[in-house]
Amino acid sequence: MRFSPLLRIIGTALYGFIGWEIGLVLSRAPGLQLEAWQLVVPFTLLGASFGFLLAPWLVRAPANAAQSALRRVPITDLMAGLIGITFGLLIAALLSIPVSQLPAPFGNVVPLVLVFMCGYLGAAILVLRKHDFFSLLRGSIEQRPGVGSPRSEFTGAPSNGPMLLLDTSVIIDGRIADVAKTGFLLGTLAVPRFVLNELQYIADSSDSLRRNRGRRGLEVLDRLQNTPEVTMLFIDDDPADAQHVDDKLISLARQYNALIITNDYNLNRVARLQGVRILNINELANAVKSVYLPGEVIPLKIIQEGKEFGQGVGYLEDGTMVVVENGRRHLNSEVLVQVTKVLQTNAGRLIFATPE
Repeated sequence: MRFSPLLRIIGTALYGFIGWEIGLVLSRAPGLQLEAWQLVVPFTLLGASFGFLLAPWLVRAPANAAQSALRRVPITDLMAGLIGITFGLLIAALLSIPVSQLPAPFGNVVPLVLVFMCGYLGAAILVLRKHDFFSLLRGSIEQRPGVGSPRSEFTGAPSNGPMLLLDTSVIIDGRIADVAKTGFLLGTLAVPRFVLNELQYIADSSDSLRRNRGRRGLEVLDRLQNTPEVTMLFIDDDPADAQHVDDKLISLARQYNALIITNDYNLNRVARLQGVRILNINELANAVKSVYLPGEVIPLKIIQEGKEFGQGVGYLEDGTMVVVENGRRHLNSEVLVQVTKVLQTNAGRLIFATPE
């Protein structure tokens, strides 16, 4: 919708009215021999012309600035501020009745001060406590017979199951789509808008490797959206108390009492230090790997030499590395090996074996 003609009309009417008032004031000046219309008409036309010509700078520019600022404000903040200022003005109207009986000049000034103060305090308090207010409102609605909602209309928070915030690294990794498809993730997958912006920035990179990683992340999100077993939403909240994506994720997780799904080691450590629960995809992958005990015999194809003399190295289907003593002579062939030792390291599980 184009607002330029409307803004020009508003500017013309506003400054024409100002010119009208100036003409009326001057016509009442003592000693002036001119008729009222002789001053009102020229000043009205002059003001209307002034408003029409300067409307883009006097009206349109502030309106565009306000429109851009409103686009950056999350809808939850906007709704909370609107409700808060309404309550504040109602309280100011009630207080203004007895306050207006005060002697002059307080009876004229204090009600106006109350309007600004109560309106500002109402908006500020409700924006700061918006999640508590909407949670209370959602709880009262869900308690009515036959009324229920799977998701909060204002906050986007799920009513059943925890909120699971997705990190950029886990989206690019791609395994989250396969895990979610199995139905093991009970809750709502949430992608903050700043994570989506970072993915788009990576996908637009001039480096081909980064560009392919970013595009793969966007494809993973598309797969998640089209998976029936997954409930997914996007969050517009952008915490102002943090600059980096990891810090914003931690702030959002604490704000929504949510969990973060990631495979970033540093984010894992920092979030846990701040009391935020983490679901690490790498830890999940290590936990679901096949468990072998010393003495078990498994088939293995030895594909490369080991670090020590005579060693051979092979890999199981889940990626677990198996170091085979005296396995070099079986290079590029499949043999039965007997497990001798299993080690759990930070990089994963490591199995030692000998040829059967």
